[in-house]
Amino acid sequence: MTYSKIIGTGSYLPERVVTNHELQSRIDTTDEWIVSRTGIEARHVAADGEMTSDLAFHAAQRAMQAAGVAPEQVDLIIVATTTPDMVFPSTACLLQAKLGVKQGAAFDVQAVCTGFVYALSIADKFVASGQSRCALVVGAEVFSRLLDWNDRRTCVLFGDGAGAVVLKASDTPGILATDLHADGGLAHILRVDGGISHGQIRGNPFLEMDGGAVFKVAVRALGEGAVQMLERTGFSAADLDWYIPHQANLRILNALADKIGVPREKVVATVMRHGNTSAASVPLALDTAVKDQRLQPGQLVLMQGVGGGMTWGTVLLRW
Repeated sequence: MTYSKIIGTGSYLPERVVTNHELQSRIDTTDEWIVSRTGIEARHVAADGEMTSDLAFHAAQRAMQAAGVAPEQVDLIIVATTTPDMVFPSTACLLQAKLGVKQGAAFDVQAVCTGFVYALSIADKFVASGQSRCALVVGAEVFSRLLDWNDRRTCVLFGDGAGAVVLKASDTPGILATDLHADGGLAHILRVDGGISHGQIRGNPFLEMDGGAVFKVAVRALGEGAVQMLERTGFSAADLDWYIPHQANLRILNALADKIGVPREKVVATVMRHGNTSAASVPLALDTAVKDQRLQPGQLVLMQGVGGGMTWGTVLLRW
């Protein structure tokens, strides 16, 4: 049996850091209020003129370097993003040009915070089937540009960043199983209603969120998804070495760990340092665990994402 296996990871966070203390000097909030409700202490914000494809480029270069892969070897690029550089061409095509990749397919996936899990699932099928030899999967966002920075309910939660992985075919287990879901009937609880029509902005260009409803859906959907994945593959929560969920809110991460039965010390949590980076959050957390050598060969890892749509998904892999 042929598997797809992650052979390199990379990440990038913009230079500018916005702390809770900076925010409390600008809006009606406090560091204590933000930390107690979200666990977030700071977030990174892209510089003026720094685009999603720029963040993706840095993360992709680092992943390719870690994998020992040259541009001539990459024949599939998938970018998960909610904040593309432009309407079209896709951010993946812009990234392809920046990397100097001349062959293969390049396209974007839009599933908001679940985007990386969706993109990884798609790339897995390409590589495991032999249609692609070497795939680059990137989650990249400049979510700060979708925020009303006067709305303390939302602006404290999000940040910018990018994470990337390189996939290649392997005879030994890599990605074991993926599972994707969506419920469009929940579109109203997390959305950006704005768009471009006849040269004008249509609707609200800022993020709108029913935080309580999103929390409930996230814990229910991911909790059920994790249990179903483990049952389907013949594993239990005790078999997991690491759990890497979408980095939305520390309370959600803790609630999920408890619901699934994973000790909190086995949860990779990075949301404190960079907030919710949407499609970038799972690969950012993954790269962090790789860099600090928590992840070791042969370990069993469960990754999950949940986002607007609503969408959610699960990936089980052997590192």
